[in-house]
Amino acid sequence: MRQRAQWSQASVEKMLGALPVIAGFCSRLRIRELVDAACPVRDTAELTHGQVIEVLVANRLTSPAPLVHVQEWAHAWAVGEAFGVEPELLNDDRIGRALDAIAPHLDQLAGSVGLAAIEAFGVDVSRLHWDLTSISLQGDYEQAEPGFATPKFGHAKDRRPDLKQIQAGLAVSSDGAIPVFHRSYDGGAGEVGQVIPAMQALQRLAGPQPMLMIGDSKLISYANLAAMEAESVAFIAPASKIYVPAEVLAEQRLDQAHAVDYVAARDAGKPAERRGAWHVSEDDMTLAGPRKKDPILALRRIFVHSSARAQAAVSARAKKLDRARDDLARLERGLGGRHYPTEQAVTDRITAIGRARRVSAYLIAETGTDEVTGKPTLAWHFDAHALDAEAATDGWYALLTNLPAETADAAQILRHYKGQEAVERRHQAFKGPLAVTNLYLKNSRRINALITVICLALLIFCLIERQVRQALTTQNETKVDGLYAGRPAIPTGKLILDALAGIRLIPGTGQSPPTIPQPTDLQLHLLDLLDIDPRDLR
Repeated sequence: MRQRAQWSQASVEKMLGALPVIAGFCSRLRIRELVDAACPVRDTAELTHGQVIEVLVANRLTSPAPLVHVQEWAHAWAVGEAFGVEPELLNDDRIGRALDAIAPHLDQLAGSVGLAAIEAFGVDVSRLHWDLTSISLQGDYEQAEPGFATPKFGHAKDRRPDLKQIQAGLAVSSDGAIPVFHRSYDGGAGEVGQVIPAMQALQRLAGPQPMLMIGDSKLISYANLAAMEAESVAFIAPASKIYVPAEVLAEQRLDQAHAVDYVAARDAGKPAERRGAWHVSEDDMTLAGPRKKDPILALRRIFVHSSARAQAAVSARAKKLDRARDDLARLERGLGGRHYPTEQAVTDRITAIGRARRVSAYLIAETGTDEVTGKPTLAWHFDAHALDAEAATDGWYALLTNLPAETADAAQILRHYKGQEAVERRHQAFKGPLAVTNLYLKNSRRINALITVICLALLIFCLIERQVRQALTTQNETKVDGLYAGRPAIPTGKLILDALAGIRLIPGTGQSPPTIPQPTDLQLHLLDLLDIDPRDLR
């Protein structure tokens, strides 16, 4: 017999989740205080800009959604109890005004909050990894606002060249992969030209201690390296083939390189015989400036060979050659047909195949016209010498640095550089768990401000992860029992926030204080590791 459901009153229970943790970390970073100092409001205002920004950071970390849904989210979550902010006040207009208010002060806020993180959490910033990523946007954004990064077409890293974009740069510490600094750039800005301003900002953040800046190949240019030399900033970055040609890489010999005791993260769980092997050798090189009076830069050049990279190059080359052969075979079968009736049509198709399959460097083809039939002819082959020359570079790349050998040998240079994956991992979180599903923003001013909100959320996301891992280390542990599908797991920011998401709060009524139903043992353990008591509400 079927039962009929009954209507009932909505439950007064609210989601509490990680809000007390986020509020605690916001306080330690002084986000509200720093925003309110930069963007004061009238004494009669019901909310300060700092309160709104804190709530937006919490929204990114607990339930990312388009900004038009923040008020709805705040009603369902215990935002009033955790942050002292009434949900009714978080309408679209109030959020927009807060973003407008902080927009002229973003660099100041990024530096101040980054410095607060360094001081409050003891983050070591002697080695920083720098990289840019792109954020694709819907809309035209034809009206550019002076002083703000502008949406433009550019080299889209998410492969959406049809959309305008904004670029965001992150500086991540080697200590816990903490994003201590961020900055927005025009969508079409070249990465090479952003290095010097970023380096100067990071110097101010690091203070008087020596700083090592690690980046990708865009970090390498004479102007950038000369500026870092002049400021006594050390650097490590891979050299493009502009600076270290393929012919130089092809001259390297594996039997003359030294093995490095390094295991890539992807190989950590594999048997020793299945892990990638790394070898290094080094020499010196000089880099001249564009003008005769420019000083010559003396650099160390570290040649690196990765067996995994070499194997991947062999597989990729074999795949593209096979695809090119298939295309050329179909072309041969169609000679003289309606698609390839003339020699010019065949030539055009060969050019297209070479470009699409990336085999132009070694595809040699001769076309002609048969005197008897009048049909086009084709003879082709792959240049063995060109293939051998490319194969000689498989697995090899070069790193450039100004670190003295007594400070770091070639193997240590490689280990420092391999930490660059940390900033790539943070970019993934920036565009994944913390990203806004849709950007409903009117102008570039608000886009820039929202990027800062997401970067502040990312900072807290990473500090939560770091603190739990550090607390586990003091207990001689590396994993948390039951964290992932009931099994022990190394804590990540996402796993921690997901585990805390189930905590609820029953609002207080009259003289009765709010109550929290008993958290699970896992939740209590994580809160203990984070040194947060969820009962301490604002």
